[in-house]
Amino acid sequence: MWEAMGLSISTVYVRLLNEGTNVLRPTNATKAINGQFTLLAVPDYDMSDETWEFLPGDTVICELRCINGSSHLVAARKVI
Repeated sequence: MWEAMGLSISTVYVRLLNEGTNVLRPTNATKAINGQFTLLAVPDYDMSDETWEFLPGDTVICELRCINGSSHLVAARKVI
């Protein structure tokens, strides 16, 4: 859907809060300016079930981190 609108989509991992352990949730994000990404909600996003460190609609700066032996984009801080 997003690609049909001319947007470039990437997978970005967002830390879930209050899980009792470190949990990263993959979600889609559109590429913004200067290597920044704007997070999109996943179809099953339920803010009463998961507390994301950064919310859908937030623009974030990502870091490359190794997850299960592969490099992935992880949201590191919100752009204000």
